[in-house]
Formats: sequence, structure tokens, C-alpha cells
Amino acid sequence: MALIITDECINCDVCEPVCPNEAIYMGPEIFEIDPDKCTECVGHFDEPQCAEICPVECIPKDPNHEETEEQLLQKYRQLTESL
Repeated sequence: MALIITDECINCDVCEPVCPNEAIYMGPEIFEIDPDKCTECVGHFDEPQCAEICPVECIPKDPNHEETEEQLLQKYRQLTESL
């Protein structure tokens, strides 16, 4: 399951630089997460780094993008194989 940034985001910019997949970007009003790049840090870290560092805890799992741990690991492999 990818993560999502909710409307509670205060645009503090602490989440974007810690994303190992560069899935976080500035949207029209708040930061957003590209679900095609978000692996919840599977393959990189034990916990999603953006959610760990967020001071307002506005980065939950996105119910519209449910994925298993294996699917997230496969996405990680696809994203990193060209590196």
C-alpha cells in the first residue's frame, strides 16, 4: 500500500528529502506522494521514513493503493534495477 499525505500537511518539507524513491513532491497546495514510486520504504528501511519524521503525523497508508509486502518489494526491485 502506498502512503498518502493528508490535508493536515503543514508543508514543512521534512518528508521530501528522506524519501529514498523520490516519490514525494510539492503538489498544488501540499506535498504529495506518487503511488507508483512509493514502496513504504520496503527494501530501504524497516519503517516509512516520511511517516517517521512527519511532525504532524499526516502520512497514513493510502486505502486507494493497497499492496502486499511482496508487491512493495517487487516495486522496489523495479525502481532500483536501473540504478
